[in-house]
Amino acid sequence: MVGTSLESFDFYLYAYFSAFFVGPLFFDPLGEVGATSVAFLTIALAFVVRPVGALIFGYMGDRLGRRATLLWTVALMGVATGLIGLLPTYAQAGWLGAVLLILLRIVQGLSLGGEWGGSILIATENSGPVKRAFYAAIPQLGSPVGSILSAAVFIVLTAVLPAEQMAEWGWRIPFLLALPLLLVSLYLRWSITETPVFTGLVTEGRRDRVPFVTMFAKRPGAMAIAIGAALLGIGSYSLMNTYTVNYGVAELGFSFQDLLIATTIGGLLQLVTIPLFGAWASRIGSARVVLWGALGTLVITFPMYFLLQFATFPILVATMIVGGILPTMAWAALGGLMNDLFPDRFRYSALSFSYALAATISGFVPYLTLQLGSATGFAWWHPGVILAIMSAITLVSAWLAARRPVEPELATEPETATVAA
Repeated sequence: MVGTSLESFDFYLYAYFSAFFVGPLFFDPLGEVGATSVAFLTIALAFVVRPVGALIFGYMGDRLGRRATLLWTVALMGVATGLIGLLPTYAQAGWLGAVLLILLRIVQGLSLGGEWGGSILIATENSGPVKRAFYAAIPQLGSPVGSILSAAVFIVLTAVLPAEQMAEWGWRIPFLLALPLLLVSLYLRWSITETPVFTGLVTEGRRDRVPFVTMFAKRPGAMAIAIGAALLGIGSYSLMNTYTVNYGVAELGFSFQDLLIATTIGGLLQLVTIPLFGAWASRIGSARVVLWGALGTLVITFPMYFLLQFATFPILVATMIVGGILPTMAWAALGGLMNDLFPDRFRYSALSFSYALAATISGFVPYLTLQLGSATGFAWWHPGVILAIMSAITLVSAWLAARRPVEPELATEPETATVAA
């Protein structure tokens, strides 16, 4: 959980950074709208390459082990994030900084492609079947913790530094913090042991030669369900933490600091709700918790954005809280749902790729919402359309997942993993 929190901190730094600084610092010649659009596309870029990272690290996770793979993912993320803090801006070196920024975003995306699946398996494969859903929820705390830490850093910096100094050099500080935090992450992951499930795979000689091919051959239906089930949990973060920050400043008149405070309050609440939803998933099943989260989000989507147009700070905070709790149900139980869909011998690849593909789609959420807003004159309901679509897809996927039998945590025979999808 701590390792995933630090990796999420690295990744979310860029989400906050892009909403306010990427455009003018690296893409200024494109104009205000063009620079903002490209800034959001650089977010999408890291999501686009995540499936490639999932293939690479999924193979490593199923062949070399969960622990060794997580050491590689956190090392790549920490180095890439630290180097972003050293980049020259457009004013300093023209387009060179933008090109290097894009390359480092690709490295971040590759790293994150293998992170989530491994962190879930480290937790679930060290637990029994009764506590599996709860254990699967704990690494999910990494996302709000990373979001809180990254927002807190920017809140402090924007409070103590004038806007001119923040744009000139202050924005580099959060990224440079990734380098000492990398040492903490490496130490934590070096100290953990391999999971008994993977150890059993090695002992019994059941490691799959090409897990990526096998997962589609044996579980195509489960792959589709997993991708749909992950869409709301990931996409709602992109919508609330990136697009809403930019939209709130540009269209609703909030200050950047107010929006960071509101998202931080929502993130703090998730530190309580995620374990609670994980415990609930242990009682009624992960798929059912995801289903209720998606249904609740669908119901409150348009009322929530209608209230947001009145642009008061209490309403903003309430929106972030209500809009965070219900999608968090789908997020908290996601690891348990996906873990239950796949057998052990290609579980790392299946979790990583299906999650990464959903994240790739979600990476375009800020850009697509911006385009819909531009086409509708930024009508109050335009973000609700995107959120409602994601909620409906996750709702159907969770319903289908609830109807499938749960895979055993450790398959003792190779044939266990060859059931038709």
